[in-house]
Amino acid sequence: MLLVYGIPSCGTVKKARAWLDAAKRPYRFVDLRETPPARAQVEAWVAAFGTKALRNTSGGSYRALGAEKDGWSDKQWTDAFAADPMLIKRPVVERGGAPCFVGWTLSDAELAARLGG
Repeated sequence: MLLVYGIPSCGTVKKARAWLDAAKRPYRFVDLRETPPARAQVEAWVAAFGTKALRNTSGGSYRALGAEKDGWSDKQWTDAFAADPMLIKRPVVERGGAPCFVGWTLSDAELAARLGG
């Protein structure tokens, strides 16, 4: 089963969910505002994607951070992601409990391959 983490109002998440619905791919949606990820889950995402790929640089939470964020370590970013999931790029997709990808920039063929067919 796919898990799709995001927020319902996010345009990229809407696009992802529409694609999955059209492709008749079963998934469970997890609203990051209602169900923030546990720190261990954030750490798994950081290990899989890196902190740079996980940064939602277009969000208000990111813009509200001071200039010191430019020099943050991976631990500091992990702490920030765990404290405020709006800093995490969306959607984060897991397949079989393992991080699969973050964001929704892949082609249809790449999406099908990563999602198992």
